[in-house]
Amino acid sequence: MTCPIVKSFFDAATFTVSHIVSDPETGRAAIIDSVLDFDQASGRTSTKSADLLIAYVEAEKLGVDWIMETHIHADHLSAAPYLQGKVGGRIGIGSAVSDVQNAFGDTFDAGPSFARDGSQFDHLFADGEAFKLGSISSTTLSTPGHTPACTVFVIGDAAFVGDTLFMPDFGTARCDFPGGSAATLYKSIQKIFALPDQTRLFMCHDYKAPGRDTFAWETTVAAQKAGNIHVGEGRDEAGFVQMRSERDATLSMPRLILPSVQVNMRAGNLPEPRKNGLRYLQIPIDAF
Repeated sequence: MTCPIVKSFFDAATFTVSHIVSDPETGRAAIIDSVLDFDQASGRTSTKSADLLIAYVEAEKLGVDWIMETHIHADHLSAAPYLQGKVGGRIGIGSAVSDVQNAFGDTFDAGPSFARDGSQFDHLFADGEAFKLGSISSTTLSTPGHTPACTVFVIGDAAFVGDTLFMPDFGTARCDFPGGSAATLYKSIQKIFALPDQTRLFMCHDYKAPGRDTFAWETTVAAQKAGNIHVGEGRDEAGFVQMRSERDATLSMPRLILPSVQVNMRAGNLPEPRKNGLRYLQIPIDAF
């Protein structure tokens, strides 16, 4: 098996890890979970984080086939359209994205012009769909629970799990967003645990668990099964659901959830300009 090269980029402002995965034989690549910088106080966007990805692609002379989203992120804006304009590639996400669009389209009063069928994305990945990254055989795993559209991309011996799992010492994703379910998340994690033990797992976030001095985002299936504090060591579904439900009740909403979801449900595209030429994000009152 050809093992892909994975280069990761950590965004300290949102604790997000973006990954560029490439085939060393052909130079074909995918960008996973990119970040568009957003200053909430001023409403300004910038592309500093995305430009780092572009610089790596150009320096390594990679050809980008895919710009992938593991789910509709609630903690950062996606830079997918900007990256596509600079380096090409097709924007892809799990096929259940329409469930998220239906839920949040109403919350943000997106109107009849907002398509809720996932058509803003170039490709909707089905559960178990096989694809190639260069010469590397790859597949997808639908892993709902955190959101309905969460998808793991398994590329060679590397799997990109989005928010479904964090590092073993930090646990698992919250399940209290619309369409979330702790019981469903538990079942989804078992699909990841069924991958070969040596499979490399790459996280989308790290928050540096208490007692750990450095950020980390790579582990293995074996390490997660043995040591994940929420779901490792054979913990059962009932105990997990109780823990997750109690823990989620104590969590505040992500700082950038309102701007992030509005943009990301549009595949990273900003809302259309109003008559004055400006774009606006809406702030629903008492909705969450």
